[in-house]
Amino acid sequence: MKTITFRRAALLTATASATLLGAASANAAGFYLQEQSTKAVGRAFSGEAADQGAESLWWNPAAIAGNATSSAYVSAAAILPSSKVRNVNTLIRRPTNATPVPITGNQVSEDPIKKGVLPSGGVAYKLNDQWAVGLAITSPFSFATNYEANSWARYTADKTKLTTIDIQPTIAFAPSPMIGLGFGINIEHSDATLSNALPNVSATLPDGQQTLKGKGWDFGWSAGVQLHPTDTIDLGLSYKSSIKHKLKGSVVITGLVAPIPTANNINVNAVARFRTPWQLTGAARVKVMDALTLNGSVSRVGWKKFDAIRLGAPLNTAIPENYRNTWSVAGGWDYDVSPQLALRGGIQWDQTPTQDGNRDARVPDGNRWNFALGTSYKVSDAFTLDGGAMYTRFAKESIDRVTAAYAGTPLQTPILTNGRVTGHALIFSLGARAAF
Repeated sequence: MKTITFRRAALLTATASATLLGAASANAAGFYLQEQSTKAVGRAFSGEAADQGAESLWWNPAAIAGNATSSAYVSAAAILPSSKVRNVNTLIRRPTNATPVPITGNQVSEDPIKKGVLPSGGVAYKLNDQWAVGLAITSPFSFATNYEANSWARYTADKTKLTTIDIQPTIAFAPSPMIGLGFGINIEHSDATLSNALPNVSATLPDGQQTLKGKGWDFGWSAGVQLHPTDTIDLGLSYKSSIKHKLKGSVVITGLVAPIPTANNINVNAVARFRTPWQLTGAARVKVMDALTLNGSVSRVGWKKFDAIRLGAPLNTAIPENYRNTWSVAGGWDYDVSPQLALRGGIQWDQTPTQDGNRDARVPDGNRWNFALGTSYKVSDAFTLDGGAMYTRFAKESIDRVTAAYAGTPLQTPILTNGRVTGHALIFSLGARAAF
């Protein structure tokens, strides 16, 4: 790694402060992915914390308490977003300009949120009528965005990729047939790469480039309870803690020329810290007919934990994010057409944690509605196939966060962002469940 002088370190800090460790998600508020089982996709995530089986472990570790059998599941969801991020009137004011001027480059970015496949799986083993252990493997905060090199949004977002793997070992206990308790440890690995362009002092010069990379292992926990007061009512309440992530990696800056004092390449070790949100979910499943079960859930998500990205030495700075806590509400149904075939559906409203005045192109997020249909086919008493499809409609939102390269230095270059985002997404999921 290169040794840097105090002057260059000061400018490096100001430069890195313009980098945002944000995220863009096609189908859940902020950068959270909900598609952790196919059955959940098919009913728009309604009632998951009150349902039972290994496929509900992510939502409630008590889901395996008192189960009649051991179980396992695998699931994969294809997430297919379609979006446009448009410039309205974004301005840049370089040190050589008395007044801001319009940003140059491609004024409409098509589909910057990348398509992908989200896998998940889990297993639950019944020790006896009261005790069970389980393991769920999910990827709850994973995404990728890619803007063109000449996009109008390039100074706040270029390429972004975050991959998380969450491993949740769980123990559950049913003190009676009416009560289930569960506790899990969330062991989460994160691997992030984020980049953005940096403006040189003169508009005639090519842009520089900044890339932040980091990875790390961190820990959280989950706890839940389920109540089964009658044969027709199932209730669930669960809490998933925030996880404080510490990513160890590097910041690389290239392509800057005088008078910016980082003309040579810079590659320094850096540590970034941020927190994922906590989640509190209440759910109910009520069997209103022999064949029909109604589902409902309400979630409060603690996105205020994602208040800033804190960068350690030699940067020693914090990047404000100013997310807000959010609500999510869902309702759905399951209908048994026959002993082999079940149909389901649901609707969910999911609130964005981003706020007007703080929304940028790296997180082009908005409130959304999810509309879902699904099915299950029981191949045998021990094996079931699941399918689900969902349409997500995003609200139109502004891209309006003001940033600045080299903030706090004589070369400070404000970017007065003014854009709009529109979009929707299709999600298709297939899964299988086994009892043993």
